[in-house]
Amino acid sequence: MNHNTPLSPRPLHHLAAGAGRRVLTHTQLRAHGVSAAQAGAQCRPGGPWQQLLPGVVLLHPGPPTSEERLHAVLLYAARERTVSVPVQPGADQPPASPYGEAMITGLAALTLHGFASAPPLPSLETFDILVPRLRRLRSTGCARIVRTPALPVPEQVTGLPVAPVPRALADAVAGLDDATVVRLLLTEAVRGGHCEPAAVVRELTGAKLLNRPHVVDAVDSLLAEGRALAEARLYRMVRDHGLPDPCWNVELRLPGGPHLGGLDAYWPEQAVAVELDTRAPRPGRRPEDDTEWTEHARRREHLERLGITVVHVTPRGLRDAVEEQAATVRTALTAAGDREPPAYVAVLPR
Repeated sequence: MNHNTPLSPRPLHHLAAGAGRRVLTHTQLRAHGVSAAQAGAQCRPGGPWQQLLPGVVLLHPGPPTSEERLHAVLLYAARERTVSVPVQPGADQPPASPYGEAMITGLAALTLHGFASAPPLPSLETFDILVPRLRRLRSTGCARIVRTPALPVPEQVTGLPVAPVPRALADAVAGLDDATVVRLLLTEAVRGGHCEPAAVVRELTGAKLLNRPHVVDAVDSLLAEGRALAEARLYRMVRDHGLPDPCWNVELRLPGGPHLGGLDAYWPEQAVAVELDTRAPRPGRRPEDDTEWTEHARRREHLERLGITVVHVTPRGLRDAVEEQAATVRTALTAAGDREPPAYVAVLPR
């Protein structure tokens, strides 16, 4: 016996304890003393194992479960080492994932995130796997490879790396032609509190999907849903944090002069206004060329010159930092007595 002699096969019954361990790569099998020839023999028709994907083996003969298929596609995508910058000595590195940089995306990821409008895993013939753009992999079997130049940070769902909701949505929408399904998925993303509309629109823009009419229509519904949800959060913030009732959804106007624009909330006695920013990026529009933002900034400056304090809030702030948003509004209301009296403006319903 020498160092090149294969180890005797170790019993693999202990590996059947979990779904992930019932799916192994040829490399992992070799670590257990099972040669490629032995693995091939076990995977012959009628044998106790089966090859799910190239280099990936299922350690039982029956149909794979959805969980086993998910593990299989991740292991398939992680088989080859990605070329990267060498790790610097002493640098802190996150724990290595058994799946490398690969992560589940698309409809399967949305199902794992808990989307009711996404199909159940057993009904999906293929699972989308997100990998770096330079990976030399091909789609095969139940694995569909999706490449990207910049990987997002995955979220751990049931122990699996899953793309964040905005990215998973973009990858799912890329393969969908059904306008109703697209609209349901995008609406649930916001209504279910998974993410904000702006994050979804950014991903759809990056994926060049906003040139599809059915996607544009779904985005319009998404933005309307996001606006309604953000307004409801603003109402709750005022009520739950004991702020005085404002005038809701009003238009300001100088007496005998032009309109000053609409506001989501306005306290006339304190001359404090709240503006809710629900704008989302659009394709081909740079921030410096955004006429909507330029007009918004110009109007805000005009209001402040008239002595009106404008508090800017975002849907994300109302969701994740509502106490801080409420404190900012309360501070502006309290400080009203220390400011010069504002110009008189007419308050009209919007």
